[in-house]
Amino acid sequence: MAGHSKWANIQHRKGRQDAKRGKLWTKVIREITVAARDGGPDPDSNPRLRLALEKATAANMPKDNVQRAIQRGSGGTEGDNYEEIRYEGYGVGGAAVIVDCMTDNRQRTVAEVRHALSKHGGNLGQDGCVTFLFKHCGQFIFAPGTSEEQVMEVALDAGAEDIETDEDGVIEVICEPADYEAVKKAFEDAGLTPEVQDVVMKPLNETELTGKEAETMQKMLDALENLDDVQAVYTNTVFDETAEEEAK
Repeated sequence: MAGHSKWANIQHRKGRQDAKRGKLWTKVIREITVAARDGGPDPDSNPRLRLALEKATAANMPKDNVQRAIQRGSGGTEGDNYEEIRYEGYGVGGAAVIVDCMTDNRQRTVAEVRHALSKHGGNLGQDGCVTFLFKHCGQFIFAPGTSEEQVMEVALDAGAEDIETDEDGVIEVICEPADYEAVKKAFEDAGLTPEVQDVVMKPLNETELTGKEAETMQKMLDALENLDDVQAVYTNTVFDETAEEEAK
């Protein structure tokens, strides 16, 4: 895959996400509310809420906003009508796309997702049409220059299931979702800070796009991520480095 760099793709994705920080607060508040509704207001006994609170901290969200979201969810007032829906479809060049949503209006959400896909040459698919191309897992990615030996030792002791280092020196650690917190804590205790860490849908294969196709696909992903009801977008698309520079 000439011109494809995992590290360049990671930096590209993080840069675009940082530019959308205003939208991020809305998404995190919704995640906190639903997590508190479904699992209770105590993060010690609610792993999903703990993860949502970590995202709130990373986004520098004020504590008052966080507490109000927890109270809304656990009090069964606002937020109790949200439902979680996953849409699957195809982007440019047949690339796979998964769109996770939280919505209080299913008809509105599916219409918006379908429009964002079709406007940029994609289409909405049936349930399960691309899920098999992804793995639900905890993912930690370390920057080039991180000690591979130390990461491997800590990760394996904490229960990680796979560690890979690519030609750029990027180290990727994968674990079962249930082991995510244990692995995360082990890295923290060892003083190792991942560039990326989350429970994700990781693509099992990749579709590389270049030129106009890459530009159109990026516009599609941006359109989906900008929808109010969308919590996360996953794709098996990777962009060549030339396309990434043009998209900045």
